[in-house]
Amino acid sequence: MIKKLKRVLWYSAVVFVTTILGCKKTLKEPAETGISNEILIAQASERLNTWFEEKFQEELNNYPERQTYLGIKTADYGKWNDISGKKQTEQLALTKKRLKYLKDSVDTNYLDTNSLLSYTIAVQDHKNAIKDYEYRLYNYPVNQMHGIQSGKPAFLINMHRIATKSDAEAYISRLKGLQPLFEQLIENLKIREKNGILPPKFVYVMVLDDSRNIIKGKPFEAEAKEESTLLADFKKKVTALEVSDTEKTTLINQATEALIKSVKPAYEALITMVEDQQKRATSDDGVWKFPKGKDFYAHALQRTTTTNLTAEEIHKIGLDEVTRIHEEMESIMKKVKFEGSLQEFFEFMRTDEQFYYPNTKEGKAAYLAKATALIDTMKTKLDQLFISKPKADLVVKAVEPFREKSAGKAFYNRGTPDGSRPGYYYANLYDMGSMPKYQMEALAYHEGLPGHHMQISIAQELENVPKFRKYGGYTAYIEGWGLYNELVPKEIGLYSDPYSDFGRLAMELWRACRLVVDTGIHAKKWTREEGIAYYKNNTPNSERDAIKMVERHIVMPSQATAYKVGMLKILELRKKTKTALGEKFDIREFHDVILTNGAVPLNILEELVEAYITTKKKEA
Repeated sequence: MIKKLKRVLWYSAVVFVTTILGCKKTLKEPAETGISNEILIAQASERLNTWFEEKFQEELNNYPERQTYLGIKTADYGKWNDISGKKQTEQLALTKKRLKYLKDSVDTNYLDTNSLLSYTIAVQDHKNAIKDYEYRLYNYPVNQMHGIQSGKPAFLINMHRIATKSDAEAYISRLKGLQPLFEQLIENLKIREKNGILPPKFVYVMVLDDSRNIIKGKPFEAEAKEESTLLADFKKKVTALEVSDTEKTTLINQATEALIKSVKPAYEALITMVEDQQKRATSDDGVWKFPKGKDFYAHALQRTTTTNLTAEEIHKIGLDEVTRIHEEMESIMKKVKFEGSLQEFFEFMRTDEQFYYPNTKEGKAAYLAKATALIDTMKTKLDQLFISKPKADLVVKAVEPFREKSAGKAFYNRGTPDGSRPGYYYANLYDMGSMPKYQMEALAYHEGLPGHHMQISIAQELENVPKFRKYGGYTAYIEGWGLYNELVPKEIGLYSDPYSDFGRLAMELWRACRLVVDTGIHAKKWTREEGIAYYKNNTPNSERDAIKMVERHIVMPSQATAYKVGMLKILELRKKTKTALGEKFDIREFHDVILTNGAVPLNILEELVEAYITTKKKEA
């Protein structure tokens, strides 16, 4: 069970909901209803939370892949999500119906504090989802970051667990289901092109590379010496099953047939489609090229940051932060007695062999071992910073070879709430020259502990909170927390090596540059090359890092602005709390306020912190 500051957070919630919803109406006297207000509040809150649970289950029933992410096995374990336009339209109608219920059928005067917070978040979420529908085509279903062409194989490998024969049969069912899924995907790509939504040219090259990699090896190529990625994964999982050898052989034969008859034609059809569309792609990179592109980007920034900051404001914040961090880096440069300019120091950090593991099997193993050790050390420090801590384990893992060329530098995949699957901190070891030793600490703290693993696991493990809040996500909150936790370890004595502290600053600088480049590309019409040049001129990262980051900006407009905006908000709230409370300030309590309500929009996070301040001030 997660420990909580029950009294403090309960009172905080009272203050919060009073602030955000305004003064509550005077409740009827018990004599008028014959039932005490406490009973009425309990009944109304229970009804709402039952409704939340019912709607969450309805959503799960509609999205088989999410069931798998959560470690839930149902009759849908062998199915993919429906990604058709018809499904999106049906979802819009459902969302509108649910919002109407919340507005017309729930009396917020008769809700307990936690239910009122859930209500507030739910109303905001439903309104956002309805607005999102207007821009439902404004994305790239195939791309180098999280495109379906690589995402579905990664899902099977990392998420589809095989513990029984029926699980293996569900895996085979999903292999067979790739063909109809890709038919929907191809239709979606055609619809987007009709509406003026095409990725820039460079995206197609990587999508085609990913797609061709999946259908390499046995059984797709009879003369191949190695097995294909999916066949190797399936055989490994089935071999570990406690069933007869005959049953294992039958399952492997069935999977082989599905790979040949369903997976191969699915990818071949997608490759044909993408090759054709590639001919009409341009080198225009920003979403300004879309119909109503400016309006879409403003909406995307609003949704990503959960603020009303404009593109121009975000661009300016980025420029100011780049200047500040450069000054801190110059101080470190003096500390290590480097003689030369900051640019020369960047070049030194980029190229000196002492800062990199060799690009060999042994070098990659050494990196993973060191990353694991960093996580293990942080586990021993958590009590200094946190009251609530996750139950779920964390495992460091290399990105799989089939997608490492196009995947991001590092990322986190959540575990299951019951602990049956741990959280994974993925490190991309494709190019060791892009994974310097001096950034290892900050990466581990961001993706693992006390970053994403702690926040996401604690949210999943919360009690008496609706599931939509446990498993929900707001990028600015989640990534802001990750970036904030690159800094926090320094405050308890870690980053003792000045080069590692430089690495921390380098990663913060990277996020500051994102504010500049994302808005530059999508609002100021910067080219891909201009974005790459900005990173190369202002950071110590490799050119490959710069290229991959700019390409990420292009296919995920606004997403990368969330990190710095979220971090700055958390730091602003922490400073405000420290100033207001003085000697009463407790970093562990502050972190509990941030963590123990699940992921929330930044506007609501601010209200929660202000409520906590009010609570603490009233203590004797």
